[in-house]
Amino acid sequence: MFEHHHEKLLPRRLFLRRLAKYALISLGIVIVSLVIGMIGYYVLEGYSWVDSFLNAAMLMGGMGPVNALHTDGGKIFAGIYAMYCGLVELIAIAIFAAPIFHRFLHHFHLESEHKQNE
Repeated sequence: MFEHHHEKLLPRRLFLRRLAKYALISLGIVIVSLVIGMIGYYVLEGYSWVDSFLNAAMLMGGMGPVNALHTDGGKIFAGIYAMYCGLVELIAIAIFAAPIFHRFLHHFHLESEHKQNE
């Protein structure tokens, strides 16, 4: 997936391309999760698409739903969706940060290898 420890550090241009790829993957996961929340609120609570978006986005952001929930299904969905969103945010951040963390470690590994050879 990434370059091995004995390989050179990836050039900056290619690293930025890799970072953009992982950012798009993270963004895709967040957007799919937002759409899931919107569908849940639309179907279970009968909210409009705009209200469904608002409630799903606020819950993903950790603020909680804006409108009062009226159905048991909607309340159960909101609870499960809230737990799911917490996990999705951690996963999305980890996916985005992986190339940065790898480059950081790779850089220091090459530096320490260089010092040992001197």
